[in-house]
Amino acid sequence: MEIYKDLNSPASKEFEKLLNSQLSKVNIEEGKIIEGKINKITEKFVFLFVDGLKSEPVIDINELKSMGLTDKIKIGEKIQVLLEKIEDKNGEVLVSASKAQKIKGWDILVEAYEKNEPIMGKITSKCKGGCIVEHIETGSLMFLPGSQISDKPLKDISHLMNEPQKFALIKLDKIRGNACVSRREIISSFKKEDKAKIIEKYKVGDIIKNAEVKGYSTFGCFFHVNNELDVLVHLQEISYSRVNHPDEVFNIGEKHNLKVISVDKDKLQVGCSVKQLSPDPFEHIENYQLNKNYKAKVVKIMDFGAFCELEPGLTTLLHSSELSWTKKNISAKKMFKVGDEIDCVITEIDKDKRRVAISHRLTKPNPFELFEKDYPVGSIVEGEVVNKNEYSLFLRIKNTEIDTFLHCNDLTYLNNGEEELAKYKKNDILNVKVLEIKVSDQKIRVGLRQTQPDPFDWFKDKRINQTITVKISSTDNKGLTVRPEGCDMDFVIKKSQIAINSADARPSRFTGGERIDCAIAELDLEKRKVTLSIKLLEEIQKKEALAKYGAEGSGKNLPFSSLSEDLKKKDKKKDK
Repeated sequence: MEIYKDLNSPASKEFEKLLNSQLSKVNIEEGKIIEGKINKITEKFVFLFVDGLKSEPVIDINELKSMGLTDKIKIGEKIQVLLEKIEDKNGEVLVSASKAQKIKGWDILVEAYEKNEPIMGKITSKCKGGCIVEHIETGSLMFLPGSQISDKPLKDISHLMNEPQKFALIKLDKIRGNACVSRREIISSFKKEDKAKIIEKYKVGDIIKNAEVKGYSTFGCFFHVNNELDVLVHLQEISYSRVNHPDEVFNIGEKHNLKVISVDKDKLQVGCSVKQLSPDPFEHIENYQLNKNYKAKVVKIMDFGAFCELEPGLTTLLHSSELSWTKKNISAKKMFKVGDEIDCVITEIDKDKRRVAISHRLTKPNPFELFEKDYPVGSIVEGEVVNKNEYSLFLRIKNTEIDTFLHCNDLTYLNNGEEELAKYKKNDILNVKVLEIKVSDQKIRVGLRQTQPDPFDWFKDKRINQTITVKISSTDNKGLTVRPEGCDMDFVIKKSQIAINSADARPSRFTGGERIDCAIAELDLEKRKVTLSIKLLEEIQKKEALAKYGAEGSGKNLPFSSLSEDLKKKDKKKDK
């Protein structure tokens, strides 16, 4: 105890010096990489000695073998490990050699990335979107995107598998511990000097002959020049006309002449133009007039129409809606092929947007105008059923290409229209009446029932409040179905129109087949609307009786006039 009381004694100073020297040598801290010496080896484990630890860390021998450290499993060899815990719940030291290797490997990758230095690796396997690369020095795994394997598409990369080669680190995620590498950058760096020499050959204004279309982009088209250089023709340099995408003008493999318009020696890029090889056609666009016939050459066929040339460089759009008067949604592929010369009419010239639109159908007479002259409204024509849907038929009129519309309500006067529609099928021949012609909308409506006598004409000489005799066909909860004598049409007398007294307004009073009288409550010949009512007839007859035999309250002042009412009151008292 005395040695600690007197800190200035020689013994105390010697102990303090010894203690400080020992602590300065060993820096033990969890989460750091430390070095341990193998002092014992068993069948399953390797025991390490680390200065400053109270017990020996133990490593699974298979962990070292999987890391390729089999040669180092010898007494006295030093191995770097990650100190995970100085003491776990069992009082043991936890270390990991594989984690230490990964951390050390990551530090090497970070250093190479910051210095922009290549690393050595080998492609070990394929994965979705690319390949897995193993860092040869540390064994760390990195991702190689498919686009970074080579500077040109490769169908087979088997010759690159497990071959040591250089890679450039292009991305590091320190938080997730992910690395992304590129083989393409290494290849491109070797070619950079050669590419600079090639680009020095080209100058602004040079004409490149027979450049081959290599690929498309949303911003332009790439051409391969003289088997040594790829150049870009921007979308705006393809044509003087508006182009939405290069595939509207070019096809892969085609060859075209180009004009060099820019040379960037820093970026090693050459920009070219196709349209500048020809004069701007919009400089003399005044030579073309609207609504006049011209010849145009089909240069590209699309789903929505075709692109045609009025002259070299002056590309126009022929939309599918302007191909034919009668054929709807027709494809240009069925009418034309590339290289055909067709007749057209210019429908639009927009100098600001540099756009010209043409029409092919306008070069031919409008068949709807001809139809209106030959078959005005009211004409009877013959047509063939060419199509059918759930509510109508479409008839092609004989000796024309026009399809007309026949609604199911115009099939018959007597039956339900939808039921009548089921009787007809394709190729049926019908004589129909032209009901309506809309030339501007290119629509013609026809009717079949209009060619037959109208049973509604039976009401032409009838008037409202007139009494007619009908025969009851059937009854239901809603009313009576009746047919006037001499008429071929059925009508419904609603339940509310059967009688004045609501107690008598019961359809069940009738069994069907009876002949009864009713009155016409409503009649509209133009709208073909009729309302029949038994109640109205009763009201009319009651009014006539009152007018003929006296007022409704007559006789009330006579003796016994209230007898019936008194009797009713007496009966009610008895019931109580």
